[in-house]
Amino acid sequence: MSEENQTLAQRKEKAESLAQLGVNLYSNTFKPANAIEELLPKAENLEPQEKEASGASYSIAGRIMAMRKFGKAAFCSITDKTGQIQIYIKKDILGDEIFETFKKWDIGDIVGIQGILFKTKVGELSIQAREITMISKSLRPLPDKWHGLTDVETRYRQRYVDLIVTPESREIFKKRVQIIHLIREYLNNHDFMEVETPMMQPIPGGATAKPFQTYHNALDMDLYLRIAPELYLKRLLVGGFERVFEINRNFRNEGLSTRHNPEFTMLEFYQAYATYEDLITLTEEMISGICEKVNGSMHISYQGTEVDLTPPWTKMTMDEALMQVAGIDAEILADDEKVMALAAKKGIQLEKQAGPGKAKTELFELEVEEKLINPTFITSYPTEVSPLARRNEQDPSVTDRFELFITGRELANAFSELNDPMDQLQRFEKQINDRGDDDEIHPELDRDYVRALEYGMPSAAGEGIGIDRLVMLLTDAPSIRDVILFPHLKPETRLQDGKGDTSDAS
Repeated sequence: MSEENQTLAQRKEKAESLAQLGVNLYSNTFKPANAIEELLPKAENLEPQEKEASGASYSIAGRIMAMRKFGKAAFCSITDKTGQIQIYIKKDILGDEIFETFKKWDIGDIVGIQGILFKTKVGELSIQAREITMISKSLRPLPDKWHGLTDVETRYRQRYVDLIVTPESREIFKKRVQIIHLIREYLNNHDFMEVETPMMQPIPGGATAKPFQTYHNALDMDLYLRIAPELYLKRLLVGGFERVFEINRNFRNEGLSTRHNPEFTMLEFYQAYATYEDLITLTEEMISGICEKVNGSMHISYQGTEVDLTPPWTKMTMDEALMQVAGIDAEILADDEKVMALAAKKGIQLEKQAGPGKAKTELFELEVEEKLINPTFITSYPTEVSPLARRNEQDPSVTDRFELFITGRELANAFSELNDPMDQLQRFEKQINDRGDDDEIHPELDRDYVRALEYGMPSAAGEGIGIDRLVMLLTDAPSIRDVILFPHLKPETRLQDGKGDTSDAS
């Protein structure tokens, strides 16, 4: 039997003996009147070994994170969602019977404590327990407090344990909630309306990616988990909702990496009578303001690299970035054949139907993207790779579009929207023809969206921001799995129906 299984067996024996003594191992009657954080300031008024003069009684509930037992006394550290405090347990206060049951408590148990405040000899604020209650018996031992949950895969699989023993993980997810709240607050204050659009769609649209497919029995039809809400949100512009946004899940049936999870959170918003240039200003203001509120500064460190989010941010066209960052001659970029030849020389394999716009985009991703550390807007994306963006009126070979890069990663994609139904239909048809017979992506023309445009969509601009990547940036998290509570992983290979160790994630 493994050491962990031995400990599990011992804890189960303890639980059985407590039950035989009449202890309710999973009680539902204790209601804490106090949070630990509200008690901590009271320490300022107490001297070592002094009890609170008022003699007020406090009750808290939390998890035992440390325990030191002596003959007739013990100290425990209890943690709730607000903080940690020490508990002093004395046999002559609780009585022999209750103290004997307490001796079978373990680190990890969730308990209720009622008592008075005092300071120990070394000046630590503590509660001298008058009553103790078992709320939930822990049968599995927590990781050693000095080493924590060191296996990264186990942290992702057993996030519940990670949150118990890793304060840094708790802080990341608290910040995530704060970031999303601040996004909502900013957009609400700018007259945007939050909406919900379908997550199961008859046609996968709004982006080029492999969808997850399912089937609806009653409707007798295939449905796809959405890869983007874009086309539905723009239908709302047609309907007269002039500023809309949605924060919700997208799904893409593709690979996993430190930057990609098949289920991820996106913000998409659309504004009528605006251009992509308006969204540049909005994006700078929103993200830099959120950073300052979350981290106290617009200067942050991401994985050891200093990043300055103070507006205004750098702006370059794709051609300018290829010249200034990658060192490619303007003469090459102006010649379609030379661009295609350079891409081939760099080892870029293009589909046979791909043109110079696709070649430039691939060269940018290879030679430029990872070098854009401070916030940089890249504009003038080729029309060839921007099927939903408005053509630039001076140069129809490019679109009025930007992507935002920070620390070498794309964080946002935005453009002035294409609202010409005939142009949109032609681009949809070209997109489908270029894909050919592709069972992976299920190409299908969204005729209803074209019909919506035929009723007239106002000029508009729209943007998508990857929430997970934004949280990574603002919490200095190296992997997208660090900012998703329950990321997708391969199945465990040693899960033993609850009879053994489930921590092996190999």
